[in-house]
Amino acid sequence: MVKKRKILIPQPHSKFLKVVCKICGAENILFSHATFPARCKVCGTVLVQPTGGKAKILRERAEIVAELG
Repeated sequence: MVKKRKILIPQPHSKFLKVVCKICGAENILFSHATFPARCKVCGTVLVQPTGGKAKILRERAEIVAELG
């Protein structure tokens, strides 16, 4: 029998990211495992492409500033 104190609680692998658009300079908050292409709120450029798991952040158009959560 396994004791209750030995049971590990799984932690999530996903995070929210604060991303700055390099074209217009606007800050956007995106999910690291996005399931659809996320666009900038101001200029509309695509910042994230879904890959089926962790989303691919397009480095030439966006830069990660902080990881939230």
